[in-house]
Amino acid sequence: MSEENKLIVYQTDDGAIALRADAEQETVWATQKQLAEVFGVNVPTINEHIKNIFQTGELEEKPTIRKFRIVQKEGKREVARNIDHYNLDMIISVGYRVNSKTATNFRKWATKTLKQHITQGYTINPRRIVQNYDTFLHAVEEVKALAQDNQQLQTDDVLALVTAFAQTWFSLESYDEDNLPTQGSNRSSIQLEAGELYKAVAVLKQDLIGKGQATPLFAQEKSEASLQGIVGNIYQSAFGEDVYPTLEEKAANLLYFIIKNHPFNDGNKRTAAFAFIWFLQKAGIDFKGKLTPEALTSITLLIAESNPASKERMIGLVILLLTGKTSDE
Repeated sequence: MSEENKLIVYQTDDGAIALRADAEQETVWATQKQLAEVFGVNVPTINEHIKNIFQTGELEEKPTIRKFRIVQKEGKREVARNIDHYNLDMIISVGYRVNSKTATNFRKWATKTLKQHITQGYTINPRRIVQNYDTFLHAVEEVKALAQDNQQLQTDDVLALVTAFAQTWFSLESYDEDNLPTQGSNRSSIQLEAGELYKAVAVLKQDLIGKGQATPLFAQEKSEASLQGIVGNIYQSAFGEDVYPTLEEKAANLLYFIIKNHPFNDGNKRTAAFAFIWFLQKAGIDFKGKLTPEALTSITLLIAESNPASKERMIGLVILLLTGKTSDE
C-alpha cells in the first residue's frame, strides 16, 4: 500500500489523528503508535491489550494484522521498514479496553452509533455527508437551472427527478463530470411502425378531448408525416449500423425529437411523453420501477427548456433513468 492512500480522520478532544484507510477492505489500519496517540496511552499499554485480545480469542491474528512499508527517521537517516498495522476490529477492541479519557469518549461515541444502528436500522456518517454535500447541492442547482424559465415545473417535480436519479448517485459525478451514459443496454431489434403510433396518439387525443383537456388542435401535425419522419429518424442507419443501436436510445431520442421539433400545432410535450411510454411498453422495457409520473413530467419539461446544444446531456439523463448506469459502469 502506498503512502498516498486515502486517510480517515478520527476526531478526538485534542485534535485529529490520521489513520490508514483500506478502500477495498472498507477498513482502517493503524500502528501501535497511532493507537497510543488516539487513546492517550503509551505503546506498551497498547501492546499488552493486543496480546490479551489475541490470547482470549476475541480476534484472530492473521486477518487483523497487515504489514505496510513506512519511511521513518532514525537518527539522521530515513529508513523504510515494514510495520505491523491493525485493522478496525482491533482499534474498536482496544478502545473498549483502554482506560483513558479519549478511550472513554470513543466508547461513548461507539455505543451511541451502535444503538442508533440497532434501533433505527441505519447509521449516518457525518464526514461523508460533509465531503459530498457541496457537490450534491451543485447538481441539484444544475437541474433547477435547466428549468428556471419554466413556470409549469413545480418544486416537487424537480425533487422527484432528483430522487429518481439518486439511486445512481448521478448527483455526485455523472451530471457534473459529463459521465452520463451514451448508450443503453438493450440491443433487441424491434421494429415499431409509425402507423401504430399514429393510432395510439389518436386514442389519446379523443380521450383528452372527451375530458375537456384538449382541443382538435392537439396532436394535429403542422406538416404531413412529421411524426412518421421522427419515427424513421430513430431507426435510421449509417454504414449498415443503427445510429441509435439500443432501445433505450431510440426511446430517449423519440421523446427528445417530438418535444424539440414541434411537429404538432398543440400538445407536443404531452404527445412526446405518451409516445415515449408507448414505445417502452411496446419494446418490453420495464420502466415502472424506475420512472415515476413526476419524473417523466420533469424530464419532459427539462428537455423542452434545454438548449439544443445540451441534446446529448438530455439524452443521457433519460438513458440514466431507464438503465440506472453511468458511462463508467
